[in-house]
Amino acid sequence: MRILVINPGSTSTKISVFDDLSEVFTKVLRHSSEELSQYPRIIDQYYFRKKIIIEALSDANIDIHSLDAVVGRGGLLKPIPGGVYRVNETLISDLRKELLGEHASNIGGILAREIANENSKKIEAFIVDPVVVDELDDIARISGNPILPRISIFHALNQKAVARRFARENNQKYEDLNLIVVHLGGGITVGVHKQGRVIDVNNGLDGEGPFSPERAGTLPAGALSKLCFSDKYQYHEIRKMITGKGGMVAYLGTNDAAEIEKRSIEGEAKAKLILEAMAYQVAKEIGACSTVLSGKIDCILITGGLAFSNLIINLISERVKFLAPIKVYPGEDEMKALAEGTFYALMGELPIREYN
Repeated sequence: MRILVINPGSTSTKISVFDDLSEVFTKVLRHSSEELSQYPRIIDQYYFRKKIIIEALSDANIDIHSLDAVVGRGGLLKPIPGGVYRVNETLISDLRKELLGEHASNIGGILAREIANENSKKIEAFIVDPVVVDELDDIARISGNPILPRISIFHALNQKAVARRFARENNQKYEDLNLIVVHLGGGITVGVHKQGRVIDVNNGLDGEGPFSPERAGTLPAGALSKLCFSDKYQYHEIRKMITGKGGMVAYLGTNDAAEIEKRSIEGEAKAKLILEAMAYQVAKEIGACSTVLSGKIDCILITGGLAFSNLIINLISERVKFLAPIKVYPGEDEMKALAEGTFYALMGELPIREYN
């Protein structure tokens, strides 16, 4: 089963080819500002990026007609349950409308279908677990004010892939397990996976849950309100404090967790405190999530780039190991996650969903 994986970024497009679950080719195609500036919107870049992808495959002696499927990174669509979705006309239309904003991932599904259509076998195109995956229980949407409902935006692709991987490794079904999955990256999200659905999760993008290398997490609401109306900051500056310049970078001037860990080990008291505080907040979020499952947890899974740090893992584990076993999956391999979802869907182990 040969699968082409496409992951568009703001200034690059990463492509990989998998034979079954083995990656046989990968390349990052860089796009200069001059090349991209001629397109008014990101969505208008799809033909330019398509041409470059096909050329890169040709240069690598990969016949486009040898592909069995193409999968693209899912974009900002309507909230949908997690899973593998066929790229249909409705999905393409909504990607073009940029329903929730402009983002490079919006052209992932479009590129997947455009290239699939070039194949002589007329193969299908898919997306897998986009960031808009929403499986929250109704009770989890209640925030405390009806005009500010809690919403589901999290690292759905990586969290779901890791959860399914754990289930396969243990000869179990994801739909039969209760898991808490922790993604530790530039943003941090902690999801409650109950029998195949993420029924509760913090919005790590807009400022909820633990702080991270560059996001502030949950802030004191009263103090934040005063700050917003102090006339000292404009809206975009407040937003940057929450996402981009919050968390570790606000305290220590860098979002490089490896550098902060080094400073901590070398004896810098403030670096040590902030690193431990981040781990403390992650552990506290895991503890809160355990109550959603009434303590019936099969395993706590920790993934993402920061999961390579034994120090961070140990700081978190010491506080939560009494709740359930802990399994660590370091890194965030989006290409593998997209390929896995598509492969298991084509093999009939995962349903292929229709977007409507």
